Amino acid sequence: MGNSSLMLGKLITLEWKQMLRSRWMQLVAILFIFVFVSIVMIQQLALPDIEGFTRQTASFLNLLLFLLPLFTLTIGGMSVAGDVESGWFSLLRTYPMKIWQYVFGKFFALVCSFIFIVLLALGVVFALGGLFGSVKVPYEFLVIAFCLILIFSAIAIMLGSLAKNRLHSLAISLVVWALLLLLLSYLIMAIGTVVPGHVLQKLTIMMLHINPVDWLRFGYFLLSGQTTVLGPTYYDLISFYESIAGIAVFTALSLLWIIVPLIFAAIKLKKLGVQE
Repeated sequence: MGNSSLMLGKLITLEWKQMLRSRWMQLVAILFIFVFVSIVMIQQLALPDIEGFTRQTASFLNLLLFLLPLFTLTIGGMSVAGDVESGWFSLLRTYPMKIWQYVFGKFFALVCSFIFIVLLALGVVFALGGLFGSVKVPYEFLVIAFCLILIFSAIAIMLGSLAKNRLHSLAISLVVWALLLLLLSYLIMAIGTVVPGHVLQKLTIMMLHINPVDWLRFGYFLLSGQTTVLGPTYYDLISFYESIAGIAVFTALSLLWIIVPLIFAAIKLKKLGVQE
């Protein structure tokens, strides 16, 4: 047990250092610092006294939902696929380490890397805030950012386990990202032009539960108390998720988005190890 824990700790440390040294991660860090500083400063200078769901708040949320999944899926997926392609995964299999330890190690290192980038960007924002007055970042953004990192890191590990090489992983990640962020929304809008309103409402609610991006956007509205922007059509849905039972269901579904992809990745990698 002690050797397994030591091996897992070394793997996490090694993976985390490699990710932070990656030029991709460094470029992502610079991009996030630029985006965070730009939007928060614009919100602070243009509309410092306005509260609620402003255009700046919406821009911040949309960019968060747009950028984090993109980079988490691509970098995380290529990290796992690169291990398999280079033979590093086969080498690790010769050590007394179980598949779930490898999967958890990659997942934990990826999560820590992106949390570090987000915190670094926020640190720069608060440091520059001293020049422009007090800067406030709603805690809902932090919660949603961390949830995005957790969920899409798990999905990234799963996609990496499905890929044959790094290029294949990049292609799969981009397709999944485009599907979740763009194509499903366009599909719902297209269907909405030919079906009655009540059918469209049910489709939208269903899509809300199977698309993690829409799910976390809905979670932000619940956390911030800005559910009025969704309109009265979803009053029953909102009322349920604001109840204790609804909070439990929301938490359980969010955890499933993390656990299920990791289990699938472990099963896939285990089969790959047997084939080798």
